[in-house]
Amino acid sequence: MTDEFSSAPLDVATLRTMAQRAESHPLVDDWSFRPDAMTPRSLVISLATGQYPAHIEDVRLDARWFENDDYSVHYVEAGGGTIRQCRWDRHPKPDEPRAHFHPPPDAADVEPSKVSEAHYLDVLFDVLDWVADRLEQLHEQ
Repeated sequence: MTDEFSSAPLDVATLRTMAQRAESHPLVDDWSFRPDAMTPRSLVISLATGQYPAHIEDVRLDARWFENDDYSVHYVEAGGGTIRQCRWDRHPKPDEPRAHFHPPPDAADVEPSKVSEAHYLDVLFDVLDWVADRLEQLHEQ
């Protein structure tokens, strides 16, 4: 299935591998395909809200990986009536690097991405390292 983000089909096998490897990370609570495993549109990685300050009610990564190696990994943090988000993307974008980052708090701006692109698992674990840093920031506030 193609997507508005990429002209390539979703790479479900890669997403499944990403999900299975993500389970080894201490911040990952669970994962699922949305809307379901039969017709996936994204991989949702639920993060362990019990490790976050009490005002954070939901934290997740929404990941899409395509057969042409385009991707989108969207971090969403909700709590206290606010949503904080950012996104790592790789896809053609006029006047911006192919791999780019939409920083928090609202993912509206664009800057070059700092994640490694050597392998899809490098992308996943670089993003999870960023999440760990974000969690540390929250506890320091």
